[in-house]
Amino acid sequence: MSAGSITLRSSTGRDFEAIDAMLARSYPKLLKDDYAPSVMVTAVPLISRANPSLVRSGTYYVAETADGEIIGAGGWALSEGARGVAEVRHLVVDWRQQRRGIGRRLMMGIFAEAQSQGVSRLEAQATRTAVAFYGAMGFENLGQVVVPLRPGIAFPAVRMRRFL
Repeated sequence: MSAGSITLRSSTGRDFEAIDAMLARSYPKLLKDDYAPSVMVTAVPLISRANPSLVRSGTYYVAETADGEIIGAGGWALSEGARGVAEVRHLVVDWRQQRRGIGRRLMMGIFAEAQSQGVSRLEAQATRTAVAFYGAMGFENLGQVVVPLRPGIAFPAVRMRRFL
């Protein structure tokens, strides 16, 4: 998928370092207004790491410039134990590239691919920062959740849902 100078494609293991770097530079900038300093210091470094198995899953995508820079990423994974349900995973756009439709394009690709694989409902644990974006993409807010990351470290998020 491509439009203009940005191409969307499935990620591969070769993309891991670039995705990891984009997450690490973007989450601290994007989330700082919506989270307490303690969360920024303890939890954000943990969520700012790319998941190698997700990156290689075939259901994780990158938005890439013509010169090969990864400026967005996101994907989906089937939920365990729930037929036809999948979770949106680690969707983020580089903080320097916000408001250019990159997140929307990634999400539309997720919708199409997940639906083609029999998914009828998508769920997400959105950051507080991303709730408005998810709402604009047709997700409903199901309320606050706390995502345990490690013993003693948790991340406040918002549970969201959209039917396809």
